[in-house]
Amino acid sequence: MTQISTQDSAGNSVKSSVKKSRKAGKTQDEIVYAHIFDAILEQRLAPGTKLNEESLGEIFGVSRTIVRRALSRLGHEQVVNLRPNKGAIVACPSIEEARQIVFARRVVEKAITELVVDNALDAQVDALKQLVLEEQACFDKGDRGAGIRLSGEFHLQLAEMADNPPLLSFQRSLVSQCSLIIAQYESGSKSHCSYDEHFELLDAILQRNKPLALQLMQHHLDHIENKLKLDDEVSSDDLRAIFAGVVSGK
Repeated sequence: MTQISTQDSAGNSVKSSVKKSRKAGKTQDEIVYAHIFDAILEQRLAPGTKLNEESLGEIFGVSRTIVRRALSRLGHEQVVNLRPNKGAIVACPSIEEARQIVFARRVVEKAITELVVDNALDAQVDALKQLVLEEQACFDKGDRGAGIRLSGEFHLQLAEMADNPPLLSFQRSLVSQCSLIIAQYESGSKSHCSYDEHFELLDAILQRNKPLALQLMQHHLDHIENKLKLDDEVSSDDLRAIFAGVVSGK
């Protein structure tokens, strides 16, 4: 079972991070939520990981009530399953659920891209390019987890630039759910070219070229989906099913 780290990606004490963020105006449950959300984006929390309220409370230095509020929000976003009398676990999307999530992501990303081309300021796009440079640096030095998190953050910032709060809310849920899907179902090479595609998309947005931006986003999502194994040929612990072809071939 995946262990819940007591340090953030910078190696600082999580409890210190909670205290500092509290001074910055965030509530304790918002801070705990953000740490768990980032851990899911970075795939440090694997699908099926049990999220024990008492352990999380000790890690973050907060009460179980605070932890429960954070988990409730994550449950609303469908990245955590809240099981009555059994506690919370990181969600494990089924293949059919994964297909539905990917489809929903395509619909939302299309709407976001159209709005960003219409509404984004050049300064916002330039600032987002700096995030992509950080994403590239993480992958180049082998920090895949941080690179994946920044890749997700790229799409969340695009949603913010679209200036449509409901879409941003949908996107937060979909991006984190997609991270879980990638952790479960990604196959083949672990190489990533997301940053190249992100740069191309930002250039199209700066040019206010909506057809090109939509085409590039579609290609980007195709690339993500093509690396997922979402067919029905999954492994099984049913011995009869596993050896059916061998027996019938006798």
